Amino acid sequence: MQRRHIFGYLVGIKPIAMFKNYLLVAFRNLTKNKAFSFINIVGLAIGMAACLLILQYVTFELSYDNFHAKKDRIYRVNQDRYENGKLSTRWAGGAFAAGSEFKANFPDIEDFVKIAPAGDILLSYKNQKMSVANNYFVTNSFFNVFSYPLIAGDPKTALTEPNSVVISQSVADKLFHNQNPIGQTVITYNDKGMKVTGVFKDMPENTHMKIDFMQSWLTLSKIYAPGIDTRWFNDGCTTYLLLRPGVNPRTLEAKFIPVVKKGYEQFKGSGASAVYTLQPMTSIHLYSNMMLELQPNGDGKSVYLLLWVAIFVIIIAWINYINLATARGIGRAKEVGVRKTLGSAKGQLIIQFMLEASLLNLLSLLLAFVLIVIFLPVLGSVAGSHIGFSLFLSPVFWLTVIGILLVGSFFSGFYPAIVLSSFRPVEVIKGKLSGSPGGIILRKGMVVFQFAASIFLLIGSLTVFRQIQYMQKQSLGINIDQTIVAKPPIAKIDSFFRNMKAFKNTILSDPSVKAMTVSTSVPGDAVGWNAGGIKPHGADDSKGKQYRIIAGDYDYLSFYDMKLLAGRKFSKDFPIDTASVVFSEKALHPMGFDKPEQAIGKQIDFWGKTYTIVGVVDNFHQQSLHDTYDALIFRCIPDLRSQVSIKVSSGNIQHTLELLKANWKTYFPNDQFDYFFLDQHFNKQYQADQRFGTIFGIFTFIAILVACLGLFGLVSYTIVQRTKEIGIRKVLGATVNSILQLLYKDFAILVIISFVVAAPLAWYGVHKWLESYAFRLDVSWLLFALPFIAVMLIAFASVSFLTVKAALMNPVKSLKTE
Repeated sequence: MQRRHIFGYLVGIKPIAMFKNYLLVAFRNLTKNKAFSFINIVGLAIGMAACLLILQYVTFELSYDNFHAKKDRIYRVNQDRYENGKLSTRWAGGAFAAGSEFKANFPDIEDFVKIAPAGDILLSYKNQKMSVANNYFVTNSFFNVFSYPLIAGDPKTALTEPNSVVISQSVADKLFHNQNPIGQTVITYNDKGMKVTGVFKDMPENTHMKIDFMQSWLTLSKIYAPGIDTRWFNDGCTTYLLLRPGVNPRTLEAKFIPVVKKGYEQFKGSGASAVYTLQPMTSIHLYSNMMLELQPNGDGKSVYLLLWVAIFVIIIAWINYINLATARGIGRAKEVGVRKTLGSAKGQLIIQFMLEASLLNLLSLLLAFVLIVIFLPVLGSVAGSHIGFSLFLSPVFWLTVIGILLVGSFFSGFYPAIVLSSFRPVEVIKGKLSGSPGGIILRKGMVVFQFAASIFLLIGSLTVFRQIQYMQKQSLGINIDQTIVAKPPIAKIDSFFRNMKAFKNTILSDPSVKAMTVSTSVPGDAVGWNAGGIKPHGADDSKGKQYRIIAGDYDYLSFYDMKLLAGRKFSKDFPIDTASVVFSEKALHPMGFDKPEQAIGKQIDFWGKTYTIVGVVDNFHQQSLHDTYDALIFRCIPDLRSQVSIKVSSGNIQHTLELLKANWKTYFPNDQFDYFFLDQHFNKQYQADQRFGTIFGIFTFIAILVACLGLFGLVSYTIVQRTKEIGIRKVLGATVNSILQLLYKDFAILVIISFVVAAPLAWYGVHKWLESYAFRLDVSWLLFALPFIAVMLIAFASVSFLTVKAALMNPVKSLKTE
């Protein structure tokens, strides 16, 4: 019979009838081979579901601030501070003058927004009271630049008057219930009335800022800090610029230089300078980790690493189908031979097998949807985000689904279709069927990819786990155990400091309370007090340096068990300690001291006053091990209105909490005892790492699980090919162990090749990922050896299961196998 091109057979044949026949045969084959179909459908479904779940998480992380109508033109102004030409700090917020000066000098800027933190605030309306943490001063251009919708009030005028506020819907509901808040006056902690001029919809989760209470900027610039808009020496203002269409941000950055240089003329002698750069707002969440971030941000490296995991998982699932289909194809050899003998062309057989692959991919996709619906809330819980079912409304999601279905159907079906349709009828009928060398190499190459991907993911997952473990087990250099931290009272009260002293004396009289201190910062928080121009007493201004400052009472250093290297700590026995400072070890070198002892008794100039260094303490981790040690200077300020740290015994914690709450109510009746446990607070810094590690580990497990199915396919294929050989060896006296060793050798070589491929890539990836940690574990050989051994054991287990089954088969039956 003359062979014709595939399309030649379509002429004269009713397409619908032909398609119906192909579909019927495909269904028969799926139901006939239930075990094969089950493994393939489940494997593909798990791979598709895992891929789509990861893509949903990645899409959510990449969606931050994409909802703003003018997002492509909004840039945040970042500040890099330098001392004598050396970078000292990087700020997400800069000088208060920056936005106003840039707008006045450059017509390329259409508008700008300034945001400054205003601290926690206590609000009251009639008999209703509440505390609000996300309280900021914002300029009246806020709603023109950003797309946060107002649900009440006029966005153009809502923030144009002093003492006017715009509140979130959540605050409005809690404070006003069903009343209309517009025009109402809320009372703040200092008995100041503020008029509600707007209510905005709660900010969505996928935005880098979280604000609940917006005070008009004029409240700050006209009442609290007149002249603040022209100051270059006050940091702490987050500025956003709305550029005109077509403006190049890099060109505009270059124009900032003379304006900033002029603003810093007053610091010329101190060696202080700054460089202002523009960062696209949509990149802030994943690519910014500076001082004064409005919210903790994500990690772009981790997000894209998970994207690679998604790609690995779906490719592994497709490879599974290819291996299982070709393995099963040996059993369909007679079917192909008969079809060809009866006149079927190769093209028709390709269509048949491609349709089977498409049908199986479609069924897998439907099962994948079921898995997504079940596990999407679980992923959201693990990721710490509300990843809802809105993905089903996204056109991008459905395009991705269609792409996975089409690409998967083609690539997972094309090679098996070519292989199966290439069987020669005469050889099949004579039982001389054998695989081509090229096909064997390709199948083994695909399994090598699966093994390599599994080893790579295992090394990565183990590294993440070990790094988190390393950080949590490292000594902090301070003692934060059994410590309760209460937020400072903010309600107006007469004789605040007398009441705080009485509160301290009262709780210390109870044996369950060991110590108490008040400080501007507690471990786990970024030090908010950044001071420049600090220099040796009498030195030239060019010797000035920047330091982080922590102020505490006399007990602060002893409370946290800071290790003393030289001198002494603050003490009530030295009333002059209000004019004294203590340095951390890292703070010594910038001031010119080589040893702790050299600093004792020396004086420094600090903002126009002279202080004496009375002690030096060892470096400690104020924040997580992501960050290096800070150069810290400690000030003694006995009367602080700041965070209260309380050291308690490990006995009846509930009794101690009731004691603290009762006494707090006595001395600060208008404030709640808002507290947290410091060790838990500190470990929250590792939540993002832990979540990433959990997600990475889960999908690594899924990838390995799916890869095991692919290995099952290749082992099945190999055993079918060598069934007669196994029978002959048994007849000649071979044991089950010797047969196992024969096949172990083949797969051990594949695993070793996979390790050789994966190890260098994993080594590079691990080192790149660990670069973001100032304190990190040493990359040891165990991080590579354990995954290699694990994959080798998995391979051997799969080989053993199927080989033992074949080896125990009656040799007579094996020799009859065709």
